[in-house]
Amino acid sequence: MKHLFYYFTLSIIIISTSCGSKTEHAHQEESTTGSPNDALYNEVMKIHDEVMPKMNDLYKKKEALKKQLSETPDLADDKRKELEAEIARLEDASKSMMVWMREFNPPADSLGEDVVRQYLEGQLEAVKKVKESIQQALPAGQ
Repeated sequence: MKHLFYYFTLSIIIISTSCGSKTEHAHQEESTTGSPNDALYNEVMKIHDEVMPKMNDLYKKKEALKKQLSETPDLADDKRKELEAEIARLEDASKSMMVWMREFNPPADSLGEDVVRQYLEGQLEAVKKVKESIQQALPAGQ
């Protein structure tokens, strides 16, 4: 039994290191080719990576506003509506990122460079809209 555990652990280590090597090698090959689609993909990912950390800010601000609503039952109707609208903006911005990430699925290179380029150009516009939505929602919740 002890040998079986050792064999299993060793197998996992070998598999994980070999997969990592392949991934790094593939990434290095992509970097050296420098195709326009690689640059476009990197631009999409750069915007995603810039905005993704703000998801936590959206959540924190939304929860703080919800707490404020629940702890002040005698809040004026106009102020309550304002807070509810801010919460809705925060939720919409968060949802837009989640939907974009779920639907982001670049086509295989085998479908052709033009197909991949068109998809990535569309995704670049989409992720820019997500970024704009998040940037607009964050000041509203502060």
